[in-house]
Amino acid sequence: MKSLEEIKKIREEKRKELDLRENLKANTHEKHILVCHGTGCTSSKSEDIIKRFREIIKEKKIENVKVIQTGCFGLCAKGPIVIIRPEDTFYAMVKVDDCEEIVNTHLIEGKLVERLLCKDVDGTLVKRLDDLSFYKKQKRIALKNCGKIDPENIDEYIAFDGYKALEKVLFTMSQDEVIAEMTKSGLRGRGGAGFPTGKKWEFTKMAKGDQKYVVCNADEGDPGAFMDRSILEGDPHSVLEAMMIAGYAVGATEGYIYVRAEYPIAVKRFGKAIEQAREYGILGKNIWGTNFSFDVNIRLGAGAFVCGEETALLESIEGRSGRPRLKPPFPANVGLWQKPTLINNVETYANVTKIILNGAEWYSSIGTEKSKGTKVFALGGNVVNTGLVEVPMGTTLREIVYDIGGGIPNGRDFKAAQTGGPSRRMYT
Repeated sequence: MKSLEEIKKIREEKRKELDLRENLKANTHEKHILVCHGTGCTSSKSEDIIKRFREIIKEKKIENVKVIQTGCFGLCAKGPIVIIRPEDTFYAMVKVDDCEEIVNTHLIEGKLVERLLCKDVDGTLVKRLDDLSFYKKQKRIALKNCGKIDPENIDEYIAFDGYKALEKVLFTMSQDEVIAEMTKSGLRGRGGAGFPTGKKWEFTKMAKGDQKYVVCNADEGDPGAFMDRSILEGDPHSVLEAMMIAGYAVGATEGYIYVRAEYPIAVKRFGKAIEQAREYGILGKNIWGTNFSFDVNIRLGAGAFVCGEETALLESIEGRSGRPRLKPPFPANVGLWQKPTLINNVETYANVTKIILNGAEWYSSIGTEKSKGTKVFALGGNVVNTGLVEVPMGTTLREIVYDIGGGIPNGRDFKAAQTGGPSRRMYT
């Protein structure tokens, strides 16, 4: 159990430890080796890379070097990815056998391993992550912490303003003020329907019921889609914190996240986030001495595509066959176990804490007049740089395919693109 003052102390001390920019200026020579441990890179043996780095550092008795597992960096086409901080050197397609060369050449001799540097779309070798064209037109809000922190370490999340939005909400904002902020931000549901988030929260708050629920839809069924999976793998606490804020706003005390069983890493990390939050007293009864109590449970989907539809998902949580209910009534009035229920998807929740901390005006200034904020895309198919991208609303398909994705391999002509997922035709 951690008091609010202890949480603040962790935030201050851990941030200093993780932010190596000041250490670089002070010439302390401390290094962090960040290795992608998302599903894509894990399938290419990034877990073995992490173990090998740690073995070599221990064998050579190298001080001031930490090996940190992270979530997805986004540029999946170049995985497994290794970043050396504080200089942010970007090494691509790293293999287990490359670890010793990186340690000897980069960490001990202070030289770059040029053969592992990433080639940009114009063929030039790029030393730093931020210099890659893949990242230049992106604006990472939902993906802010992915690739920056160890998703299984709550202290690292806290260091980068984790649970600060919850603190602000519980001690300085009323339920109506939280909902008003979400409404003013212009955030819409990122699951496909695009319903205004603030309105959905307001409807659930207004609904009458002795018990209310908050549900996170993480049943990402479209083939080739891995946006929600990557957020849960790289930054699970951001979704958990957002569910708590939503619970406070609508008057709910219990939450459920419905995750595809085919996402074992996401399930593991979100489960660990719940355990850590409970251990710190952030999740549970009378959080930080307030009257607000909230807890979250995980439910696994059995691979039924239809359970991505919100009412079928509720049926599945209740233990029945996942079949859509007739609407109305809507879940905001009659949802889980016939109680008022708020349902948003992973990406929608991933924006909530940033809106609370930075303000609705900040968020609504991004994007277009009618579509605010950013959108995360799984960019796949015949493009040079496949991966996970987050761009402001209004970004053109041409920019995504050519400026971020690097265009069509071998200079071939662009012929067609399918947006929204191949299975969207099932809804028509």
